[in-house]
Amino acid sequence: MTAAPTAGALNGLRVLDLSRVVAGPLCASLLGDLGADVIKVEGPRNPDESRSWFPPDVEQISVYFATVNRSKRAITVDLASEAGRDIIRNLVRVSDVVIENFTTGTLARMGLDYESLSQINPRIVLCSITGFGQSGPYRHLPGYDFVAQAMSGFVSQNGAPGEEATKAPIALADMLTGLHAMISVLAALQSRAVTGVGQHCDLSLLDSMTFSLLNLGTTFLNTGATPPRYGNQHQTLVPYQPFSTADQDVVIAVGNNAQFGQLCTLLGIPELTTDPRYAEVTARILNRDSLVPIVQRVVLGWNAADLIRELRAHRVPCGPVNTVAQLFDDPHVRARGAVQTVAHPTAGALHLLAAPFGLLGTPTEVSHAPPLFSEHTDEVLTELGYSAERRAVLREQGVVAPPTPARFPAPPSSSTDV
Repeated sequence: MTAAPTAGALNGLRVLDLSRVVAGPLCASLLGDLGADVIKVEGPRNPDESRSWFPPDVEQISVYFATVNRSKRAITVDLASEAGRDIIRNLVRVSDVVIENFTTGTLARMGLDYESLSQINPRIVLCSITGFGQSGPYRHLPGYDFVAQAMSGFVSQNGAPGEEATKAPIALADMLTGLHAMISVLAALQSRAVTGVGQHCDLSLLDSMTFSLLNLGTTFLNTGATPPRYGNQHQTLVPYQPFSTADQDVVIAVGNNAQFGQLCTLLGIPELTTDPRYAEVTARILNRDSLVPIVQRVVLGWNAADLIRELRAHRVPCGPVNTVAQLFDDPHVRARGAVQTVAHPTAGALHLLAAPFGLLGTPTEVSHAPPLFSEHTDEVLTELGYSAERRAVLREQGVVAPPTPARFPAPPSSSTDV
């Protein structure tokens, strides 16, 4: 079986993506951006549900689907059929990694769990992504991003004091878990390079969101105190928040005494640097309620562009509170190549976020546009050695589906797909 040509860091690696929605597909697409040959598997009558998550869309191609399914080839396989499971076993023989997010126990019922796959290919790395993991009392429960954000305590810590606690505006649990899954896969592959044997990686949305608490979680574990909600302020750094100027909010992020001194000098309030209420980091934390209004009163007399220019000249970390439109109009963001445009067979030009890995010797690249439903089934089966006659039989039996120019096929009233 021949991988798609690429010069990426993971050239020669083959990934079988059995996952859907966000976390698993994100992990797989990033591995694809790094050069791996990623094969996305969907049911012939049960496409990845994120294909239908629109608007927003580009010519009925879901933006959500496109975000986490680039750099892949797409095939269809009915995992409820023995012939379909045979296709998966044949792919496992020539793959390095399998990514899946079925409910815990589903793969075992299909005979495709790690123990079964490792008998076919002892070097295989299986990455399982679920809401709650492969162990523990919640292991069989379904889980979505918002559930994990809420259960982790993250939502309770997010938002302005005294107002409604809020989730992150992006699928933060999915994104973090996808990144943690990618790290786990790469670590398992390095271990395999030493031992010659793959392993099972067990990732969960709740685990990733629990880890995201970082200093907040560690504060509770070591003091027993639940941190208050700070909104856009910082638990341990002051001033470290947005301030209103005459025309736009600007974030000023003071991380040490030297930066505080530079800020006060620039703003014309140098006396604060010798005031015992503000001279040291701990004092500023304890007296934020009096310090922040002083800074705000002075900053309000500036316009944002002038303030940012002077703060940067004085090496004080700062930045405008941009809209999304302002972000992508920023000359630095453009210079860093944050956007990659790919040609899509039905949607035309698709503008996607470039992976920010920064490998200068083997740069990342979106190798394939987000694939159409079953777009590469014939191609992949041919590489596996399936004849034209056998492929036709599999289509007639409903084990695989033909490619479709539409975003996905109309689902039947019932489906036997797993």
